[in-house]
Amino acid sequence: MTFTVEIRDLQKHYGTFHALRGVSLEIGQGEVVCIIGPSGSGKSTLLRCINQLETPNAGIVRVNGDIIGYRLEGDELHALPDRSLAQQRSRIGMVFQQFNLFAHKTALENVMEGPVIVRRIAQSEARQRGLELLERVGLADKADSYPAQLSGGQQQRVAIARAMAMDPVLLLFDEPTSALDPELVSEVLQTMRELTKSGLTMIVVTHELGFARDVADRIVFMDQGQIVEAGDARDLLINPRHPRTQEFLAAVRSH
Repeated sequence: MTFTVEIRDLQKHYGTFHALRGVSLEIGQGEVVCIIGPSGSGKSTLLRCINQLETPNAGIVRVNGDIIGYRLEGDELHALPDRSLAQQRSRIGMVFQQFNLFAHKTALENVMEGPVIVRRIAQSEARQRGLELLERVGLADKADSYPAQLSGGQQQRVAIARAMAMDPVLLLFDEPTSALDPELVSEVLQTMRELTKSGLTMIVVTHELGFARDVADRIVFMDQGQIVEAGDARDLLINPRHPRTQEFLAAVRSH
């Protein structure tokens, strides 16, 4: 199998708090992996270390064979300059809990921003691609709307289109529905379901177990900065082997 993501012994500290405790994970090309677990288990920190929004204290992350944030000379790692890191990061799309759209730009301008500024794509080409992506997420009629004129679900779908506009090799989702009203969750999940058919490698931190069951190839359960259990999505949800996973799933389902 060709691995898009290889994570080796990732460690992250915030003062005395040990957020990640030696996390290792391999994700195949085109695989959809959902990460579940209680609050504070390290799920979001793991995503942010993958694209170097957070700098790990130890361990490495490779995406498509490249070590993210560093170059290897002999046995030594050297931090990449900002421009090189930005170039690496541009191939890793990320969709956040809060949509992080530019309030003063329209939906289309938000989607065009990365390709034009970072990848130096011509405005006309970026516009055409942006319109195609907005249509893909069901928002062709909202191209000229500003974020304040859109519902939370529509804003999140614009954010997904924006992440896709950079032609990423990897797409990260950090609890993409947690800031939404319940009735808006389904439209975002449906958009993500459609994306999983495209063959793009995706890592999704989520508490939506039904979504994870339906779309994930594998589920990873994290607790206290470690991977406790990982396996086939349906198998792990139906027949978790580790007592901590069993306890977590029982608690989630009782609510």
